[in-house]
Amino acid sequence: MTENKSIYTLQFALLCLSSLLFSASFNMIIPELPNYLSQMGGAEHKGLIIALFTLTAGISRPFSGKLTDRWGRVPVMAIGSIVCFLCGFLYPVLTTVSGFLLLRLIHGFSTGFKPTATSAYVADIIPRERWGEALGMHGLCFAIGGAVGPAIGSAIFQYFGINIMFYSSSLFALLSIVIVMNMKETLAKKEKLNLSMFKISRTDIIDIGVLPAGIVTFLSYSAFGAILTLIPDWSDHLNLSNKGIFFAAYTIASILIRFISGKASDRYGRTKVIMIGLFIVGISLYLIGQGDSFNKLMLGASIYGIGTGILSPAINAWTIDLGKHNQRGRAVATMYISMEAGIGLGALFAGMYYQDIITRIPQVMYFNALFLGIALLYMFFWQGFSYRKKKA
Repeated sequence: MTENKSIYTLQFALLCLSSLLFSASFNMIIPELPNYLSQMGGAEHKGLIIALFTLTAGISRPFSGKLTDRWGRVPVMAIGSIVCFLCGFLYPVLTTVSGFLLLRLIHGFSTGFKPTATSAYVADIIPRERWGEALGMHGLCFAIGGAVGPAIGSAIFQYFGINIMFYSSSLFALLSIVIVMNMKETLAKKEKLNLSMFKISRTDIIDIGVLPAGIVTFLSYSAFGAILTLIPDWSDHLNLSNKGIFFAAYTIASILIRFISGKASDRYGRTKVIMIGLFIVGISLYLIGQGDSFNKLMLGASIYGIGTGILSPAINAWTIDLGKHNQRGRAVATMYISMEAGIGLGALFAGMYYQDIITRIPQVMYFNALFLGIALLYMFFWQGFSYRKKKA
């Protein structure tokens, strides 16, 4: 009966719309940040734009996971959007390199909170056998925000300037907050906020049961950190006026494939779909490295979008599969900690190696493709181990 019952309720639609607006809010400023930092005299710190953001996102995950499981899904989602709203107003105020980097640290708390609670909310309102499909469709909406955000942000920058772009980011976040605050709480045993919720023990940080998903997430997302850091400069090198065009191309491809990829992981199994996604992402990184023209770069971006569109919902659903029913927040937080660690370190090392030498960008892409190969090998070994364990 649950297979025939529609998952596309008003509640689910509002959740997806809130995530779309939230994603657009923090993504719309990314393409212009490297040049903005260079103009302030911080060109050598470009790798920190993403690294600092993901650092605090990762640090906040154990707290957001615990709060999600005890305080509630809705207030934790709201916190993430509120941080984005405030940061949009602070970028035009903190105009020094140190001030900017401090703000990137603060801004990272937004993605440390909202996606964690959102994934748990989806698992609460959707039957288990439809998680892959639901998380795929939710991820599609998040990806749409990631696509339209950079394109809109760059257009606003070109016509109205950097400050209006920052204020627009705040507006998108505000709309996300309004939606979230009118949503019904799904946590059955909701507790009042108290200090004990902020006391984090070792077991609150990592859910050992979902480490396989965390390892694959870490290895596969290091490339995304490098892409966020280097593609704006690579776009400049190819004389692309809108630096968000790469992100739009890969996200459109990701959106299209998500209509079937989420259902595929429900039908054929998470691990098989994940391995296909890892292989495609690895190929795409090689093509991006070869992208010395507009057409080649768009081809690489599109294939990257297909790979991530296959990979992301399968990993999200696999994470919830491996986690415990009453600790979904911690399970999702573990996966996101791995994601942020991968993105942050990928961005940091890409920036450190790049040093504004444009010919090094392809080398960074090839190196990250090797990480996808390692992740694929890990999945082969894990699948074999899991099969032998079940057979025994």
